[in-house]
Amino acid sequence: MLSLLVPFVLYNLALKASDVAASQPSGGEEHGLAQSLELMRSDVFFNLGYVLLWIGLFAAIRRGPLRWAVVFLFHAITMFVVLVNTCAHQYLRDNGTTLDYATIAEWIPKFEEIVPILTRDVPLSAWGLLFGALLYAIFGPWLLMSAVEWWRRPGRRRRRRSSSAGVARASFLGPVGLWLLALGFVSLSILVGSDSAGVGKSFARDRFVNVVLTGVQEATAEEVSPDVGAADLVNAAENASLAPSSQGAEKRNVVLIHLESTRAQSVTPYNEDLNTTPFLDDLAKKSLLVERAYTTVPRTSKANVTVNCGVEPPLYPGPEFEPGGIPARCLAGLLKEKGYSTVYFMSTSETMDNFGDVVRNFGYDEFYSSETMNQEGFQITNTFGFEDDIMLDPSEQWLSQHKGEPFLAQYLTGTGHYGYECVPNRYGYEHFSDDEEYDRYQNCLRYLDHFLENLFDQYKRLGLYEDTIFVLYGDHGEGFKEHGRDMHGDTIWDEGLKVPLIIHDPKRFQNGERVKGLSSQIDVLPTVVEMLGYKVENGEYPGYSLLHPLPAERMLRFSCISERKCLASIRGNEKYIYHYDDQPEEFYDLSKDPLEKRNLASEHSREELGKRRDDLLAWRSSVNAAYRRE
Repeated sequence: MLSLLVPFVLYNLALKASDVAASQPSGGEEHGLAQSLELMRSDVFFNLGYVLLWIGLFAAIRRGPLRWAVVFLFHAITMFVVLVNTCAHQYLRDNGTTLDYATIAEWIPKFEEIVPILTRDVPLSAWGLLFGALLYAIFGPWLLMSAVEWWRRPGRRRRRRSSSAGVARASFLGPVGLWLLALGFVSLSILVGSDSAGVGKSFARDRFVNVVLTGVQEATAEEVSPDVGAADLVNAAENASLAPSSQGAEKRNVVLIHLESTRAQSVTPYNEDLNTTPFLDDLAKKSLLVERAYTTVPRTSKANVTVNCGVEPPLYPGPEFEPGGIPARCLAGLLKEKGYSTVYFMSTSETMDNFGDVVRNFGYDEFYSSETMNQEGFQITNTFGFEDDIMLDPSEQWLSQHKGEPFLAQYLTGTGHYGYECVPNRYGYEHFSDDEEYDRYQNCLRYLDHFLENLFDQYKRLGLYEDTIFVLYGDHGEGFKEHGRDMHGDTIWDEGLKVPLIIHDPKRFQNGERVKGLSSQIDVLPTVVEMLGYKVENGEYPGYSLLHPLPAERMLRFSCISERKCLASIRGNEKYIYHYDDQPEEFYDLSKDPLEKRNLASEHSREELGKRRDDLLAWRSSVNAAYRRE
């Protein structure tokens, strides 16, 4: 028993010590010794409780078939805890945030979708660590005990057995006492401080305890009563259709260009000091540029719902993947009724976010993923697919066949997606940062800029450019530990939410126009509809056309991918972030602090913060109610 428990405890504590050493609070100061010990307290208590639980079981059941059942459970449950802890450790390293029950529950049924991540993004060292730990949990104690028995002399073995038996008879602490102590230590492992040394409570908790606790919270949580009126804003577009406006409709082409993982601050039109996207910068000078555009949920499928369907996406996993899961008419369906052909291209695999199902829900007639394209000569640049130039040949073939009719085409790029495998690439290399990963990301955006230039050249060469409206948008941003988190899923700050949104029309905006107000991706659909000369009948979309000034008092609301992880809202320049019970609330003045470095929450009353929190919780319930979540 000890030959498994002692390595188990040391392994768990070593993983947590590694996590603590790699983590930093958002202020950037290193954890001191006292803080580090505080962050490991929950792990120490859980491991003590776990050890005492099994010592009590072994003491209570000494022989017979039940003893072998306990031995089997001992190995099986220990292996399960090792598996969860190791996965949580790697998840934290990759995402900068903790693994919880909701994330596991979402991805297990869609295991085939994460296979590319497991095979390509998880390093061999992590696999070696996991398999080594599991193999020891299975065979290590037996091999170790066999070696000890072989080494010990018979006389010494008899003396040791006799001595052990005496200790067992003399023990004053029976199994029940051990179990009570185990329960006490496990209970203490749940209790962590409100600030937890500058990081979230979920980080300070033992990893296994956190997964179990978030599962219990998920099962017992009570939803705030939804605002029926807010839910109706989504459902109001369920039966929408288009009719010519008073100006008359034009049968012009529409192209949606989805810039994967592209944050506003990393492209040249939004950051003139960074020359990652010179072509996009030149294009923006002859376009309508939205200065403050945001995604609602930093996830690819969710952003596709907002852009294509003009409504806020569900704030829980799915149901955009399910038939009839979107309670609104989407742009493809609306335009098909007006004689448009529709096509969707993506340079990534169809397995990314179940995109084949998502695209069918949008109403596109044809769908081309990387599986349908000639992959020879194209390099893999991200977790799910290839460099974006792979779309150029199938695009040209399709456009050549549909030149005589209006069409809606969408291009989902993948090059900006993690793991940023764009160094080197066919367009060379430029040094942007001494941080290797961030430098690779910036070179991916540089590659993306070349793809955009190639795509626009294709439209010009085919004679389609003048009659086409191009909408270029980032689906979400990307974090590089500006606030302790990597990638995008739970990055609720502006590096994860603020995206480029540029509308290019060769027949207007040639002197460059700017939208100043707060804009959401739900504004794309009403803007395109108006530009085509249509109006919406038999329904209403909640967004605003960007051809007119946006409401000054508009409030935008946001959610992390993980359920009950974080919510945020912006009104004017005031941004509020709610982390449920995991971290303290945050409040920023974006006009003075665009990088969200100075938390002003302490300068606002509890009543004011409470109103912002209650508004977000009611919004979350309202949006989810619109998707008929039970």
